[in-house]
Amino acid sequence: MGKIENEKELNNGYFAGPLVNSKRTIYTPSNFAKSNLTFLQEVGELTSIKRHTSFRENLSSFLFFIVTNGSGSVKYLSEEYNVQPGDCVFLNCMNAYEHTSSSDLWTLKWVHFYGTNMDAIYEKYKERGGKVVFRAPDPKIITDIIDEIHTIADSSSYLKDMEIHEKLSSLLLNIMKESWNKSLNDNESSFSSEKRKDLRLIREYIEENYNKDIRLDFLSLKYGISKYYLSHMFKEQYGTSVNNYIINMRITKAKHLLRFSDLSTTEIANRVGYEDVNYFIRSFKKVENITPGEYKKKW
Repeated sequence: MGKIENEKELNNGYFAGPLVNSKRTIYTPSNFAKSNLTFLQEVGELTSIKRHTSFRENLSSFLFFIVTNGSGSVKYLSEEYNVQPGDCVFLNCMNAYEHTSSSDLWTLKWVHFYGTNMDAIYEKYKERGGKVVFRAPDPKIITDIIDEIHTIADSSSYLKDMEIHEKLSSLLLNIMKESWNKSLNDNESSFSSEKRKDLRLIREYIEENYNKDIRLDFLSLKYGISKYYLSHMFKEQYGTSVNNYIINMRITKAKHLLRFSDLSTTEIANRVGYEDVNYFIRSFKKVENITPGEYKKKW
């Protein structure tokens, strides 16, 4: 959260001040956690006593909080958002942010966390339609996870860095599930439900015909969707391009055949849709970082 001035610790993580009452745990992860895990920095709950504004920037941290009572506003990247109970906020604290309680004094549950992969995860979150502010369909799922993180952070478990990593991963998974793909969650997109149904049909077609020559032009014509919409919406829905989806299907099938058949590399290449075995080997190595032959020996 942003800085709260003149807040004094009472006991067991409880703080009181002229602006807020809070229960928080400031956490110091192990060096192992900092290098290898998504790790906790701070977790807590606060209730405003008076209207106030908190500000912070240039902090190597990601902040997630959910409003459980009252209301307020958030300023981030030149945008201002009004938030109500059930609204969630997820932002990169390297950017300046400000949050303000309204006269309807709010209660928040929050977690500050970081990790070596968090910048990439947040970029993926934004790429797939994730917003700074979104409404949680089931707020209890989110608040329960934050409570569990808080309990673990205060525990004496020698595995708590790993346990916190697991809970933060669960939080991120739920954030992704509940917020991404604004074209499916909002009324902002003209992409119809019928066309979204076509996306599922396209994916199923690819899975059944991955070893054939499937091109974007063909799929666009077959399902009556422009190439732009098809390319854009497929990636937003499934997290990868049409072409990469096909390649991954082929490589997955190839790995199965390499492990559980006596087919040659050339035969496997042909089975999964590659006429040129050398191109198959290059594609396989690009995905797996080893050749098909090396994969077969290792597995």
